[in-house]
Formats: sequence, C-alpha cells, structure tokens
Amino acid sequence: MKVLSIEKPVIAMIHVDALPGTPKYTGNIKSIIIKAKKEALIYKDSGVDVLMIENMHDVPYLNRSAGPEITALMSILLYEVKNISGLPAGLQVLAGANKQALGAALAAGGDFIRAEGFVYAHVADEGFFNSDAAEILRYRKQIGADNISIFTDIKKKHSSHSITEDTSIEDTAKAAEFFLSDGVIVTGSATGKEPSLEEIQRVKEDVNIPVLAGSGITIENVGEYMKLCDALIIGSYFKTDGKWNNPVDPDRVDKFMKKIK
Repeated sequence: MKVLSIEKPVIAMIHVDALPGTPKYTGNIKSIIIKAKKEALIYKDSGVDVLMIENMHDVPYLNRSAGPEITALMSILLYEVKNISGLPAGLQVLAGANKQALGAALAAGGDFIRAEGFVYAHVADEGFFNSDAAEILRYRKQIGADNISIFTDIKKKHSSHSITEDTSIEDTAKAAEFFLSDGVIVTGSATGKEPSLEEIQRVKEDVNIPVLAGSGITIENVGEYMKLCDALIIGSYFKTDGKWNNPVDPDRVDKFMKKIK
C-alpha cells in the first residue's frame, strides 16, 4: 500500500543491531532478527502506523555502498518485520546506499525507502555525496519497483551544505519534486535534533509533494509538527531515555501514540 494514503502516519524506526562485517557486529544473526521483530510488535501494539528499519549501528558507514551481506540481511529483516506486524514498512541503508535499499525493499515486499543524496551535492561525515536521482529512478524502473516510494532527504542532518549555501531549502525541495521524489524529508542538524518549523512551512508552501519531518519529534513538540507535516519519522524519542541507540521503550511509545490518536 502507499504509505501516505494513511493520514499523517507515524513512521517508527527500528535501528537494527550491527550487521555482519561491520566493526560492532557480535556474530549472532538470529538475535538481530528476533530483536527487530520484538520491536515491531511493540510499535504495532501501541498503534504506530508504519515501520522503517535502518542499519544505524553499522558505524562507520561506507559512502554510497553496502556489502551484499548487508543488503541480504536488511531484506530478510524487512520481510520479517513487515510480516509479523502487518504494517506498511520500508528501510534505509546507510550511507546513501539507495540502490541496495531499493533492491532489498523489492525482495522483501517493502513499501518505501528513505534516500539521501537525491538532489544536489553535500559533504557528510562519510565524505562527498553527489546526487543520484537519475540513477536510482532508472534502477527502480529497470527492476519493476515502481510501487516502492522513494522519500528523499533535503539539506540532510550530519552534513555540511556549504557548497549549496546559495540554494535555499525550498529550492532544494523544488528540485527534488522536479526530479520525481515521492516526498521530501526535513531534518534537524543531527539525530534527535528537531527540524525548523519555519523551514518546513516554507517547503510546504513551495512544493506539491508530501513533506515529512525526519528527526527530533517528541511528545512535547508533536502537535506543532503534526499541523504542518504529512508524516513524522520518529526514532530517538521512542527509545529508552530518548537515545537512539537504546532499545524501544514501550511506555514512551504508548504514551506518545495515545496523545496523538
């Protein structure tokens, strides 16, 4: 199903444990799958609308790449999470491994991917990112994945945008729309940092595609973002003590969802 056919969905993050071949991998694939499925059920039971998995524990990230072992396991994880929850689900593969994410989503029956570096260029902590809109959309057509939405970060977190300093966030959003993005994601400066409401308002006024908030949403500020945004991606707030690298806290999720529902 189309994720944004749901009115203002909450998209909850599952930060899967470190995957094979990465420095923090502990050697137990089964435990990674079990934990992801457990968190998916916590989210479902609290009324979350949509799930997204991400390999955020795979630090340091490769630039625009992920090994076949990562792509394969992310596909399995997405399949398991989607099927045990019955919810729409998608994924992001860090860093900027958008083709790998799209291939994994197709194999798993996923509904969307989150793509960074879609338009313009920026410098992230992994290095220089050029845009890949033309490449990723041609790849989506080639593999028959037109049913998978591609939501795209603009002026994304953890990055320097000095080389596009003379290009506003709304102009970046318009470029993403022109290059056929299915929706743009506005973030704060880092994981857990809230995006600018003013920037979101400006983007909303300038494009005719969905605008998603991609970081920093809490039970205290959700009302303001819900008024403006078409969807909310929430990770850190749903974790123990509000830290992204902790396990999901069922009580925090439940209180948050009861407030907005």
